[in-house]
Amino acid sequence: MKTVWDWFAAGRSRRPRRAFVWDSRLAVLALAADALVVWIDRDEQAGDPVAVVLLTLWLAVPIALRRVLLWPALLMLLPAVAAPAIVPTQPLTLPIAFIVLTYTAGSRLSLQGAITAGLLLWVPVVLAPIAVPMMVDGHDLPPAYLAVNNTLLGLVVFLVGRAVHGRRVTARALEERAIAAEANQRALAEQAVADERRRIARELHDVVAHNVSVMGVLATGARRVLRTDTDAADEALTTIEETSRAAMRELRRMLGVLRTETEPAAELAPQPGIAGLEALAEQVRDAGLPVTLRIDGTPAELEPGVALTVYRIVQEALTNALKHAGRATAQVRLSFGVYWLIVEVFDTGRGPAPGSEHGAGHGLVGMRERVALYGGTLRVGPRPGGGFRVYAKIPMD
Repeated sequence: MKTVWDWFAAGRSRRPRRAFVWDSRLAVLALAADALVVWIDRDEQAGDPVAVVLLTLWLAVPIALRRVLLWPALLMLLPAVAAPAIVPTQPLTLPIAFIVLTYTAGSRLSLQGAITAGLLLWVPVVLAPIAVPMMVDGHDLPPAYLAVNNTLLGLVVFLVGRAVHGRRVTARALEERAIAAEANQRALAEQAVADERRRIARELHDVVAHNVSVMGVLATGARRVLRTDTDAADEALTTIEETSRAAMRELRRMLGVLRTETEPAAELAPQPGIAGLEALAEQVRDAGLPVTLRIDGTPAELEPGVALTVYRIVQEALTNALKHAGRATAQVRLSFGVYWLIVEVFDTGRGPAPGSEHGAGHGLVGMRERVALYGGTLRVGPRPGGGFRVYAKIPMD
């Protein structure tokens, strides 16, 4: 329920001081126009000049207050309806004040408030000629004519005010939509940056974790056989050298993407895919984990992103098996169907130790994010009878 202050505050300008200054100038212009008319028709003026001056000044105040205190200005204007009965000579400020206040109410108030203000102002104006007959140039005007004339004048001014109100509401709605769209664009940009950071983190983890794990396993084996089997140690060190160079190439490729435009771009290599799985399996075999690769169905041409996802899933699963399985074997199966691509990696080892980071590290999180990006599902966990299993199901479409 609205209080008295809510009614008085309705239609107030957002910048009251500036609005009051401009409306005061409008009131001064109305007074100047009225003074000019009085001076031109000074020979025909009748009535008390003091009363005319006081009425003119009284009518100028609501014009000055129309955007600062609209409802008090409207109430202040009401007594002026009886001015024709008191002062025979009507100042020009009288119709100006009614027109300006009606327009202001229509353009700044809600529909209900504007209708209330319009009725408050113009019902007395329409009924006044019926109660007090008026004369213009010595001729009596029919009350019905004056009532219709005043009604049409008030209605036109009211409708003009409502049209301006509608334009303001539309402009405000468009402004709010623009602000919301800008905020949404900022949120989307921030989300894109966060997604890109996660993608880079996944790539760095997959590249670094796999290659460093392979080098660690090979270094351990080389150290153990360094004195007893120099050929095996030399082969392990050669594989470590090749693996480290491959890791450096991958890191340079990724860091080249992150460089600014002013820096020279790094040489970009193609992203690994299905064709690189055999080389990956061979690398893991060299590290000491026997791996077999099996492909069922007719291999289909995959999108580069899907092919990279398959490669990274196999890479992460074999890296984990290399670190946690111990003396075991691993198998990679790819099944190409009509609607689904099944990627399955399992080993026969002991699996991760309880409390190890295998089940909660960044690798599994990265695999889940990659598979979810293409609408697939991922299941990981121990196999019945021992070992560990990674199972991914990715739509072919």
